[in-house]
Amino acid sequence: MYDRYESPLSKRYASREMQEIFSPDRKFRTWRKLWIALAETEQSLGLPITDGQIEEMRAHADDINYEVAEEREKLVRHDVMSHVYAYGQQCPKAKGIIHLGATSCYVGDNTDMIVMRDALDLIRKKLISAIANLADFAERYKDLPTLAYTHYQPAQPTTVGKRATLWINEFMMDLADLDYVRGSLLLLGSKGTTGTQASFLELFGGDHEKCRALDRIIAEKMGFPGCVAVSGQTYSRKYDTRILNVLAGIAESATKFSNDIRLLQHMKEVEEPFEKNQIGSSAMAYKRNPMRSERIASLSRYVITAAINPAVTSSVQWFERTLDDSANKRIAVPEAFLATDGVLDLVCNVTAGLVVYPKVIEKHLREELPFMATENIMMDAVKAGGDRQELHEKIRVASMAAGRTVKEEGKPNDLLARLAADPAFGRTEEELMEMLVPKDYVGRAKEQTEEYLDGTVRPMLDANAESILGGAEIKV
Repeated sequence: MYDRYESPLSKRYASREMQEIFSPDRKFRTWRKLWIALAETEQSLGLPITDGQIEEMRAHADDINYEVAEEREKLVRHDVMSHVYAYGQQCPKAKGIIHLGATSCYVGDNTDMIVMRDALDLIRKKLISAIANLADFAERYKDLPTLAYTHYQPAQPTTVGKRATLWINEFMMDLADLDYVRGSLLLLGSKGTTGTQASFLELFGGDHEKCRALDRIIAEKMGFPGCVAVSGQTYSRKYDTRILNVLAGIAESATKFSNDIRLLQHMKEVEEPFEKNQIGSSAMAYKRNPMRSERIASLSRYVITAAINPAVTSSVQWFERTLDDSANKRIAVPEAFLATDGVLDLVCNVTAGLVVYPKVIEKHLREELPFMATENIMMDAVKAGGDRQELHEKIRVASMAAGRTVKEEGKPNDLLARLAADPAFGRTEEELMEMLVPKDYVGRAKEQTEEYLDGTVRPMLDANAESILGGAEIKV
């Protein structure tokens, strides 16, 4: 096992559940389900297919004779016909009606759509779980003031919980996109070689209604609201583009979240989980590197770039069908899902175990708060009879000087002492210090957090309570 390449997505990152969805066994068992659905429907629409033939097919729906199929494919170089042959070896009575009227895309494309639907459902559960974790975090820290940044420069304060709502909001946008695309998925159905259903029209003696019914019934059997109205031999490859764009959107949001955590961990304000025996660096034993958040960013970058692949594939399809999509799709679509699955497992793991250090947060906030309090100090002085323009200039000069003291001399911020020494402000340093109450400078951060959680997030979580998985285990 150590002498050949293995995808890290399977070995290190993706969950067992997602790997099963894209496994060969899931694919080929779905092929057989589709062949059974086709035979059942054709029988119900009047074709001479017996109950015995269908029962024989059902009896071997899951015990796939892989060795026979693999040997046959070496001979005929066609995976679908190899599995038709292998199925027929197990079902001698049904051998002649397996795949009746269909082309390869009947099993290939319909299975792809079924698998992507199921994979989106798993992604949806993990996305909702990440939102639930962050909602609990935002609620817990909704009124803990923290320094906010624009351009990564200190700006007005916010709260730790309000910052978390920014992460939630982007994941909620991803959930809306996922639900829209998931709700629009349709089977290819039974469209035949060029999408005209000519073979089925021949089988049904020119009966157009039976051709329409064939698609309708098969879609119902496979759990879809219907089949695409028109197609060539394949479903439009734009479906793949739309689906991977959803995954890329999740990856964008995850990257933003993980980058913020990495920056906060640098400042020692918030940390991702760090286990007792975890090693942060091979050289520097004291380090607590944000490994999980870095991995989120790394895998997410792969997913974002992977979304370009199906867009290119879709754009170069010729007329009703070419085969230059097939080998590409076998790699591009599953690996984008496996990587996104790994990203969300990491996000769920990190969000379930975030560690907050309020004392460090307060220290950083108080270092900058004097600058942010200057507007209130100026307004008080104006009310006492001062000239706003003169006071503004005094504050500007004092602020620049205090800033130089901090940056050039490494000393504490002495802005309040400078202002207290100027009689124009009429306040002692102690009186000015009393104005530095962090919660007075966070605006509506707490209320916005409560309103967003109660009005938008909690209703969604309540409606999807069965999807919430909590945290997640990671392999390495």
